Amino acid sequence: MEPGTPLSPTERSSPRREKERARSGRESLDDVLAASVICHLAVVVDGVPLALPTVFGVDPDGPDEGGTVYLHGSVASRSLVQAPDQDVSVTWTVLDGMVLARSGFNHSMNYRSAVVIGRPRVVAEPGELSHALDLLVDHVVPGRAAALRRPTRKELAATTVLALPLHEASVKVREGDPDDEPEDVAAGYWAGVVPLRLRAGDVVTSADAPGTAVPAHVAARADELR
Repeated sequence: MEPGTPLSPTERSSPRREKERARSGRESLDDVLAASVICHLAVVVDGVPLALPTVFGVDPDGPDEGGTVYLHGSVASRSLVQAPDQDVSVTWTVLDGMVLARSGFNHSMNYRSAVVIGRPRVVAEPGELSHALDLLVDHVVPGRAAALRRPTRKELAATTVLALPLHEASVKVREGDPDDEPEDVAAGYWAGVVPLRLRAGDVVTSADAPGTAVPAHVAARADELR
């Protein structure tokens, strides 16, 4: 996809409510995906709509239109088995703050959110599969994949990876103070924002790895999230 290609290129991916919060640049999508740890895959499974949390990996230069987001799970997962036969959506939400207004009606959240819609495909080519699995691991902790043993044939046979184009995407952002009615502001009630962020605690080494130093890439990731 050309760098200037806007978000929401189709009618079904265009925000309909609170359009002032919509973002048009693809860098805003990159920001939301980089700040997110998990996503939710929305798919109809046996006639029932489900929204399932899962980890993901992103390749902005991937083989699909607009780049590629990768999702993975067990080969026995009904959601991953049935997803390639339908259009699905994947959503991300980064919660940045609780917006406390002067009325319950105007309470809100500061957030960054993204939705991608499309028809996924199963990743079968060995090179792309290996690349996708590395991206999934490295999205959680950059540099982690290089520190691990490679997947076995049995592990690969038990894993399904889906690829979804990033072409049909939308992003919305809410930031700043509460939007209160003028008469509520004049009445002198308090209003404000409680900022929120993902925060890491101290790294805990596994009980069966005593004396093993915490890898530098793990420590760096923890420090980034503190």
